[in-house]
Amino acid sequence: MAGLATAAAAAGGQFALVLVVTRSLTPASAGAFFTATALCLMLAGVVRLDTGNGLVHALARNRSVRSPDGGRRLVRGVLAPVAALASVTGAGVAVAAGPLAGLTGVPGGVWVVLAAALPFVVLSDVLICATRGLGTMRPTLLLAGAVQPLGQLALVTAAVLAGAPPPVLAAAWALPSVAGAVLAAVRLRGLGPYDVGEVGAFWRHTAPRSAAAALQSVFQRLDVVIVALLAGPAAAAVYTAATRFKVLGQLAGQGLAQAAQARLVRALAEGDLDAARALYRTTTRWLIVLTWPLWLGYAALAPWLLPLFGPAYAGGGAIAIVLSATMMVATACGMVDVVLVAGGRTAASLANVTTAVAVTIALDVLLVPAHGALGAVLGWSGGVLVKNLLPAVQVHRRYGLLPFGVGRSAGPAKAAS
Repeated sequence: MAGLATAAAAAGGQFALVLVVTRSLTPASAGAFFTATALCLMLAGVVRLDTGNGLVHALARNRSVRSPDGGRRLVRGVLAPVAALASVTGAGVAVAAGPLAGLTGVPGGVWVVLAAALPFVVLSDVLICATRGLGTMRPTLLLAGAVQPLGQLALVTAAVLAGAPPPVLAAAWALPSVAGAVLAAVRLRGLGPYDVGEVGAFWRHTAPRSAAAALQSVFQRLDVVIVALLAGPAAAAVYTAATRFKVLGQLAGQGLAQAAQARLVRALAEGDLDAARALYRTTTRWLIVLTWPLWLGYAALAPWLLPLFGPAYAGGGAIAIVLSATMMVATACGMVDVVLVAGGRTAASLANVTTAVAVTIALDVLLVPAHGALGAVLGWSGGVLVKNLLPAVQVHRRYGLLPFGVGRSAGPAKAAS
């Protein structure tokens, strides 16, 4: 319930933020804002190296097979290289602010602000994840569900009403991540020194997943950037508005995964396939119950919903239909990638995401120049289907798990290998 509450608050905050921006700025200015923030989040997803999920896996597994407190010493050892990489990347963005402005149409001052915020965006996510690995959902609910999304909405709304320039809008969007990072660090302030051997084991598990998470972050937001580059910021704004509803379904899945991930790790580590199967099927049923009415309603009501963003956004009905059909198929597969990674199959996850990104880029390059935002959503749809159907087959073959129905018994789990 905490995960779902977090997802609901985050989804509501993000949707309201898009509504404020599209109703208050011209399509070109709104598109520039969405392009800049999408690229910032994409870079953050790359440089955090999936250490947040890696810490959940390591700490939850530690709680299962060793002493409850030993794994806590990992956190500081993991944070140091991630913070360094995020700082170097942010410095690179600041240096390249001029060329980025010429390429994307986003003012250079915006890139400087987001470059300074990048380390905090990264550390906020990693630190909040670490608290879940220690067995609590409260910091996730407070920080990811309230402080960050509602803070962004309040600050960006205030900046828009004050007629603030683009760099101030970017700062308003970024400041809640600074607060999230600081508050999560306070929650973890009692952690002691780390064991070098434990850190080495952590990176051996996380390295393939780091690459997969980087590609996943690119996959989630590359479409907005491609539309801006190939069709202009105004088209990027239309695409962002028309596809914003996908965040509602994605965050529902995120909320369930936050609560189920650690339990899946323990079940597969102990060879308890019955528990893993029950978790997988339960979360799939919840995903369908929570999201299918949303997708059906959005497909039917898009001609009336999209004009809420402004008259320039009214022509996205076809985008809504493609989005809704794709997300219904993806939801029916359940949290397949979470199951795959919980079983230690990070290399397979990397291969799946790599294939999905390649399919998306190929389709976008073919379709966006001729069809604009509609071409982008078709490219995204192809990638999403690949990203969900491939691991669904792998999870069934490896563990005999299906998102619904009766699956075969696979005997002891092979995750420990």
